[in-house]
Amino acid sequence: MKPFLIAEREDSILTVRMDSPETRNALSEPAQMQEFVDLCASVKADRSVKVVVLTGNGPAFCAGGNVKDMRERGGIFAGSPYELRESYRNGIQRIPLALYELDVPVVAAINGPAIGAGLDLACMCDVRISADTAKFAESFVKLGIVPGDGGAWLLPRIVGMPKASLMALTGDTIDAAKALEWGLVTEVVPAAELLSAALDVARRMAANPSHGLRLTKRLLREGQHMRLDSLLELSAAFQSLAHHTEDHHEAVNAFVEKRAPQFTGR
Repeated sequence: MKPFLIAEREDSILTVRMDSPETRNALSEPAQMQEFVDLCASVKADRSVKVVVLTGNGPAFCAGGNVKDMRERGGIFAGSPYELRESYRNGIQRIPLALYELDVPVVAAINGPAIGAGLDLACMCDVRISADTAKFAESFVKLGIVPGDGGAWLLPRIVGMPKASLMALTGDTIDAAKALEWGLVTEVVPAAELLSAALDVARRMAANPSHGLRLTKRLLREGQHMRLDSLLELSAAFQSLAHHTEDHHEAVNAFVEKRAPQFTGR
């Protein structure tokens, strides 16, 4: 089986493409889920990677689960209710956990339809930039199932509960313009300019010190479920670490001396 994820490195930016255009990049195989977990582990361990850009090859970003397998109750949808529960827990649910624990920012370049689990995958990223041809749907209910991969937690935190409820309870598809209006994506660009726009955002992030990037993302993540006083304590701890990095001193010196900083990741 060929790899599902193809990674290309440009300096400190890793561009990752889902490469199964014949299935519209559907998430249907345990090996695909393992690739996401392995990717996150390798990036987390590689201090030289500052930003990840995630996109899809072909006309779709990700079409979600494989409906043919659902119909046949095969693949990851086979087995008893207990076996299916374990399939979700040990399969696709490992992706949101891995991406949530990844300290490196992830920019989604949504090149086409992001449907069901594909929409939820986009929501697992920190920033979403959309091609003007993209479509979005939290479509599980249309198939008589529920968001099994964290969508009920992710989507309301991005668009708010009323809009998330509308998407999840109707299963309706929205276009890129509506996704921008609702805050689901931060920018909509012509399809031909999508990767360039995503890489521009990634480069602006990567221009900053890696310690600051990783600690800031962690604070943003933890702040979603911590009390203010607890987050302030964590912020103080992270700030004390950041103040003692070489890159912090370089940033301050470069600012005072009105020159471009030279960061080393230390």
